[in-house]
Amino acid sequence: MAVRCALASDVPQLLALVRRYWQFQGLGAFDALRLEVLLQELIGSGARGQIWVAERAGTLCGYLVLVYVVSLEHQGLMAEIDEFFVLPEARGGGLGSALLAAAEEALKHGCVRLQLQLAVDNEAAHVFYARRGYQARSGYGLFDKPLQAARG
Repeated sequence: MAVRCALASDVPQLLALVRRYWQFQGLGAFDALRLEVLLQELIGSGARGQIWVAERAGTLCGYLVLVYVVSLEHQGLMAEIDEFFVLPEARGGGLGSALLAAAEEALKHGCVRLQLQLAVDNEAAHVFYARRGYQARSGYGLFDKPLQAARG
């Protein structure tokens, strides 16, 4: 098993994993072309975020996507785990831990905080993160509002 930063050549396999994650989470309409462009942008520039992949025998079996945000409250650059997925058949062997550790290590010299969102009923994920020192931020809840974004 190898954990490494994603390469442009990973995009076809990565896009298939993203589709599996979206199915797993029951997310909305999967726009493969738009997501491919976003993946290429994240891989190519590194300015907005980073992607790590877990690979076994040339096949991707997991990924972690981080995006960056500047925070006055936390006085620096923060990262948020946007998507994190390991194929069900590859779970339990340390791939998720290795992906998270690689991301945390890369962020040590530039980010002041790493945050993520979890479904309230995803008990396995709550346990996974709690074992690694993550905890809910007391007194805060997530609010969001969809905006019409220009597609282009």
